[in-house]
Amino acid sequence: MNKAIKRIAYTQVNHRIIASVITVIFVAGCASTPATPVSTEQMALSKAALSSAISAGANEYAPLQIKSSMEKIDGAEQAMQKKNYVLARQLAEEAQVDAKLAEATARAVKAQQATDEVQEGNRVLRQEINRNSN
Repeated sequence: MNKAIKRIAYTQVNHRIIASVITVIFVAGCASTPATPVSTEQMALSKAALSSAISAGANEYAPLQIKSSMEKIDGAEQAMQKKNYVLARQLAEEAQVDAKLAEATARAVKAQQATDEVQEGNRVLRQEINRNSN
């Protein structure tokens, strides 16, 4: 019985040591990763997401998110010029997320409006049917 308990305790300690070593390696790897310029791909993705959101009507239905996305793209470009690549990457990614949120918001509002119109049409038809049947 004591051997089984010792084996379980030993296994738990080993798992903790392994997890600690992996965590240290991961943190060291992240800390030693050099700051690289924001890829042109990330900036293109951010700008494409913004363009798509504007095409979806986000200027009208999600103006705050569009403004935020535009400001973050501008901020990313300024950070790139100052060689603050970490900030530039972060802003570019946030701009993309803001633009996608704006697009989703615009599409959701449009869908809700279409649903409301269909429901109103159904209501009018029901009134007509009820009036004609009476």
